[in-house]
Amino acid sequence: MNLARTVRGYVLAGGASSRFGTDKAFAELQGQTMLVRTAKLLARVTAHVKIVSPTAKLRAEEYETVADRWPGEGPLGGILTALADANEQDGEGANALIVSCDMPFLTAEWLHFVAERALASGAEAVIPKSSDGWEPLCAAWRGAAAEIIEPLFEAGTRKITEALNALRVEVLDEKDWKLFDTNGRLFWNMNTRADYEEALRAIAAEKL
Repeated sequence: MNLARTVRGYVLAGGASSRFGTDKAFAELQGQTMLVRTAKLLARVTAHVKIVSPTAKLRAEEYETVADRWPGEGPLGGILTALADANEQDGEGANALIVSCDMPFLTAEWLHFVAERALASGAEAVIPKSSDGWEPLCAAWRGAAAEIIEPLFEAGTRKITEALNALRVEVLDEKDWKLFDTNGRLFWNMNTRADYEEALRAIAAEKL
């Protein structure tokens, strides 16, 4: 099975970034915005990469943008938007690798592993679980999950972890992700300017 053609990749870029001060999707790391950096990681796994944004006017190099159907309603709405787009292309057998744009230490190797596990799984979602709990913003989802999650969302559910309770989930635990987490930061995300500055320092130190 051709992984690059079978899985669709989506970058979530709809966060308010209120604690960051500016739109963290456009924070630069190693000469690239986080948005483009994340899209390019996905592009090493799949030939189909799109960005989910509150507005379809957002542009990041050659990547197409899908307008969030529920702007301002949190990442679960972005996930549903991505799944709806994947289903339009591939039907409910679609597979979507959905990643937040604020994770500076993700690797293409890890994303490839997640995508491969998703294709082999009978679950509706393949989600990493770290010592901090679920990591649903770096996960793979079946298109069929949308018809289960959307009624919950419309009824008021906004927490991804609550939506997971309704799905068959395959967990990627420490034995799965540890090999890819060489710096102990695989799932680390940037919420504040201090986080961003820490990421810059860590990446600079790795180059020494």
